[in-house]
Amino acid sequence: MIALLHGILVEATPSQAVVDAGGVGFELGISGTTAAALPAVGEEVRLFTRFRLANDVMSLYGFATSEERAMFDRLIAVSSVGPRMALSVLSKFSVSQLYTVVMAEDAKSMATVPGVGKKTAQRLILELKGTLAKDRSLAGATVPLPGQLPLAPASVSAVEDARAALLSMGFTPQEAELALDGYDDKDMRVEELLGAALKRLGMEA
Repeated sequence: MIALLHGILVEATPSQAVVDAGGVGFELGISGTTAAALPAVGEEVRLFTRFRLANDVMSLYGFATSEERAMFDRLIAVSSVGPRMALSVLSKFSVSQLYTVVMAEDAKSMATVPGVGKKTAQRLILELKGTLAKDRSLAGATVPLPGQLPLAPASVSAVEDARAALLSMGFTPQEAELALDGYDDKDMRVEELLGAALKRLGMEA
């Protein structure tokens, strides 16, 4: 699993970044929000990541903050919404702005996202509202300043690591949340958490 990538920014466009981490170049799909926060090419960068395997194609996506990654997970859980549309939404709105749009049921604003029509906007709001109502932390998510992506070492919890592993195995964000529910305050290793989560999901660890 790849939950975090720390290396040298080699290339950057409004929708893509290439990071050299340990001599290996990783190509990541990114939102316009993350693109704006990237440092200059040749400088150190740290991105939260999400690995996706679909139709035998492996893709890696990068995010300036863990909150943006969490919102990406919730967006792609909506029916008929893929990574490209999710990144388009996150390019139009910051995490906190999107939270406000959804909770206010502002379909008109949602429909201003390129590629999102009126019906898709309504479906996004309908399916996201219940999920976001349970996670109010995203309402106050901060936006990194342009060119000032945080570089301090991040502390990725065992629960977050286990969640990333479940997602990379093909489980939905909702299944991963349910499988790991109640383990946030447990002092357990990633392997132990993953084993317990898989048992909850009816699989052998």
